Amino acid sequence: MPTLSAAVLSDFTIRLFLAAGTTAKEAAVVTRGLVGANLRGHDSHGVMRAPQYIDFLHKGEYQSGVDLIINHETEAVVVADGQWGFGQVQAHRLLDRTIPKAKAMGLAAGAARRFGHTGRLGEYAERAADEGLILLATVNNDGAGQRVAPPGGTAGRLGTNPLCVGVPTESDPVVLDFGTSVVAEGKVRVHYISGRPVPDGWLIDHRGEPTNDPKVLYEAPLGGIRPMGGEQSYKGFGLALVLDMLAGGLGGGHMSYPGAPPAKGNSLLFILFDPEKFAGRDALVGQGTKLVEFVKGAPRAEGVAEITLPGDPERRTLERRSTQGIPLEDAHWSKLADLARELGVDVPEVSFKTGPQAQA
Repeated sequence: MPTLSAAVLSDFTIRLFLAAGTTAKEAAVVTRGLVGANLRGHDSHGVMRAPQYIDFLHKGEYQSGVDLIINHETEAVVVADGQWGFGQVQAHRLLDRTIPKAKAMGLAAGAARRFGHTGRLGEYAERAADEGLILLATVNNDGAGQRVAPPGGTAGRLGTNPLCVGVPTESDPVVLDFGTSVVAEGKVRVHYISGRPVPDGWLIDHRGEPTNDPKVLYEAPLGGIRPMGGEQSYKGFGLALVLDMLAGGLGGGHMSYPGAPPAKGNSLLFILFDPEKFAGRDALVGQGTKLVEFVKGAPRAEGVAEITLPGDPERRTLERRSTQGIPLEDAHWSKLADLARELGVDVPEVSFKTGPQAQA
């Protein structure tokens, strides 16, 4: 398993995007998002996406150098069209428009359509928290990517439609960021590319039977991902349903519909809150900090070293991988190296690790 430092992986990824024809700013923004996801342990949203993005670009599905079009704007609302530009680039541009509105009005929302894959939503929640703001965010697949089957169904009808909420505290923010299915599609893709079975409970086949074969998401006959919630999966699916409505409808994009094309990007909704314009910063941040301390101080079951809250695992992994390097699956590294050779980009030398550190 090859291991690269963040600096080496970032330089390599930027060179891939530049060779593929992106602007320098796009290459930098997208790479920061992808490598940032790897650093935090979200490899499903990391550099494994680079070949996918570049393939979309070469096919004309993604566009380089396009602006964020503002379709409608008020003091507190922005409705935008990303023109299928890179999702990370357009999402940060949307925040550029909505953050000042939130600080002025106390509440602001940005809704958008036709964004390329926006990556890890926690990235945007962390940026908002740095500004002292709360972010509530969701995306759908613009009507496509129907991977999640309804309870009792055997075929996908919704995307994995994530929900992200970032709340600032006096120290690190609480960043809740999860898909409304048992697992993110990208995590299944990791197993599919690597040729490894998925864990129990993730997938069903076309008959509705449990399966460990990731091919059911990508090769006919298609199955689906289970909604989160176990025996009460209607809760996860219901949440995914309303998020699909909000993400697809408020920005003028699409909700899931029959005959949708393959997924390539997102419609999305960002809602920002400035606590200073509500009961004040201390009411949220001060009490929130005490709440975090109270929860983490709960009595622990035998063998539990620490109680963690949303955002903690990512920060632990960031600290570890910043010093020990970022491990990549062999199959993912092979795809990146093959792409580099196609684009005439030099492939960096990498170290190979085995054992527990390789899985960090």
